Amino acid sequence: MENKLKAKDLINIGIFTAIYFVLFFATGMIGYIPVMLVFLPLLCPLITGIPFMLFLTKVKTFGMITIMGTILGILMFITGHTWTILASGALCGIVGDLILKSGGYKGWKTSVAGYVVFSEWIAGAMIPLFFMRDIYFAQIRSGYGDTYADSLMALTPNWVFAAMIVMVVIGAVAGAFLGRSVLKKHFKRAGIA
Repeated sequence: MENKLKAKDLINIGIFTAIYFVLFFATGMIGYIPVMLVFLPLLCPLITGIPFMLFLTKVKTFGMITIMGTILGILMFITGHTWTILASGALCGIVGDLILKSGGYKGWKTSVAGYVVFSEWIAGAMIPLFFMRDIYFAQIRSGYGDTYADSLMALTPNWVFAAMIVMVVIGAVAGAFLGRSVLKKHFKRAGIA
């Protein structure tokens, strides 16, 4: 493992963060259907497991995962989420980085655990839905209308937040296995990983 970030590392961070964000954002679009918004914490880490596992084949320096999480938080903030996404992106990035570093960015168990913790950054997007409800639903009503807001409010009592955290774990574990499967089947054969 190396100690300093190099230009190649920064390029890899940029490329894989962009791929991750595009897949995350595209999957997130199904959240326009209120009932599907509840399942985004399961679906997003499942889909983004593929680029993340490929990214891990390029990570050899501490800080790369932290930077990715921080950039994702910034991108989500720019697209309209609250400051909580900035905090969760950076925090989950650094804790995930520490877990992955403990396995030398190669161990399977630490790769899965690191990806699970990293994926919890999504909770930052969900915090306003549960803990800033008045402000959140006022904005939702003005942007999406009463029908969408009422449907979403009915689907998200406070206990659903804990369920969403668990869904992230399930989605991330499944995403890690999916990513490893795709990595072995396609990317290694093509010489990319």
